[in-house]
Amino acid sequence: MDGRPVLVSTQHEDATADLVITELNRRRVPVLRLDPGRDFPASAILAARLGSDGWSGRLTVGERSVDLGAVRALYHRRPNIYTADDDTQEARFAAQENRRGLGGVLGALPACLYLSHPQAIARAEYKPAQLAAAHRVGFTVPATLITSDPLEAKAFAAEQPTVYKPLHAAAYDVDGEPAGIWAAPVQPGELDETVGHCAHLFQALVPKSCDVRAVVVDDRVFCARITAPLGVVDWRAEYRNLRYEAVECPEQIRGSLLAFLAAFGLRFGAFDFAVTADGTWWFLECNPNGQWAWLEAAAGLPITAAIAELLQNGEPSRDC
Repeated sequence: MDGRPVLVSTQHEDATADLVITELNRRRVPVLRLDPGRDFPASAILAARLGSDGWSGRLTVGERSVDLGAVRALYHRRPNIYTADDDTQEARFAAQENRRGLGGVLGALPACLYLSHPQAIARAEYKPAQLAAAHRVGFTVPATLITSDPLEAKAFAAEQPTVYKPLHAAAYDVDGEPAGIWAAPVQPGELDETVGHCAHLFQALVPKSCDVRAVVVDDRVFCARITAPLGVVDWRAEYRNLRYEAVECPEQIRGSLLAFLAAFGLRFGAFDFAVTADGTWWFLECNPNGQWAWLEAAAGLPITAAIAELLQNGEPSRDC
């Protein structure tokens, strides 16, 4: 591959990454795509040497190979985790060696822009850290309780209308079919001893008039108003009945968005806000690797071009 390549680390089937790769191809930027958790070491070969200028050597995937020292950017999308081939001690050991070997080298490339750095993404996925950072950068944040105490949960829900939210959007199956766990209202009488089985996040229900998703690519902010049917708490449960409209981001919100990303060392974030009738934007969460492709078409937001431009021309990343 001639020229400085972009590495795209994601699953083999990722329609969102496909859009960015197509745009990079249009710009004649070399791209090497891999899923480290699945491709290595079966179909990928790593040969990295440490020198005074950092890591150099080759990463080869199939018939394509790149010079690690020449990588201009790593687009860390949604790769599979490094998993053991079986349940033996040797396989588990090998999976961890792969994670720290290939993953460690990919996280320490010289003169490489990270969108975003894998370690920064991992830190930012913790909602307690997100909510604390949101307060610090000036966002308005709903009253929140994280607890495993049923009595605390009941008392909180008795104080104001309350919703339950999962702390992590992990895969969940119902009757063998994939399902989402959406934010949902809860009443004090529904909260029993099962609260004690794990940590739960409860939050004051925001009396919103609409939602906004703000997608931030480095210092560029793209916002879409999302209008759901009356009474819908979590718009993700009503994809077929949503209306979208591109909206301007208030300057104060924009400043807080950039400060939030800087606090975690991120170059990308998909933020969700509930907006009340008085125009207040209430911070709900930030997905440091959130989806955005459907918004581009629905609201006319040029996010693909912004990401490709950053990967093509951006400066090396801030320290993670």
